[in-house]
Amino acid sequence: MATFVRPPPLTSTSDQPPLFDGTTRLYTSYGCPYAQRVWITRNYKGLQDKIKLVPIDLQDRPAWYKEKVYPENKVPALEHNGKILGESLDLIKYVDASFEGTPLFPTDPAKKEFGEQLISHVNTFTRDLFLSLKGDAVQEASSAFEYLENALGKFDDGPFLLGELSFVDIAYIPFVERFQIVFAELFKHDITEGRPKLATWIKELNKIDAYTETKVDPQEVIDLFKERFLASSKI
Repeated sequence: MATFVRPPPLTSTSDQPPLFDGTTRLYTSYGCPYAQRVWITRNYKGLQDKIKLVPIDLQDRPAWYKEKVYPENKVPALEHNGKILGESLDLIKYVDASFEGTPLFPTDPAKKEFGEQLISHVNTFTRDLFLSLKGDAVQEASSAFEYLENALGKFDDGPFLLGELSFVDIAYIPFVERFQIVFAELFKHDITEGRPKLATWIKELNKIDAYTETKVDPQEVIDLFKERFLASSKI
């Protein structure tokens, strides 16, 4: 299999790609967990030739991005059919519904219902993880990881949150990926300890190229978290 080469991020000196020329573009940032959700979705559905990746350097972002592409000035954003759409969870649904490829939303009513429950909790999950960094991180993040461990026990027809891989796994994994790195490196704690289902979930996701191609550089995560979230601590 050919190795995926990441296009270089566009900066304040980069020219703007053509807008609304018929090309579908995913404006992303390699370090952003929200954008990573849509990037995984695109890859998993086999849309690499249908949706062009346009990485933006968020530390040196081009003025044209806010002025002409997406006034919110955030990633991800999707350019499709003469429109610019945003918000990562909405974009997973949109890409799943608008393009061919393996469906990411279950048809089984019980899985549908549980999937919606998990999605309604994902912002609380991520908020609790970030808040844990302000105190005894390992202790305070424990309930968030226990939530996932328990959720992974609901269906036994596969290692993922709804059995088979779905939009729910894609919503959670970018944040679990980052916090697994941070807890291991900065707090010497393995988030999968005593959580066998979580360990298997991460292991199985790491067998999927659509996901592994989007993973962040661990050192970049550590540096970012130290600077942005842990600056006042002794780490």
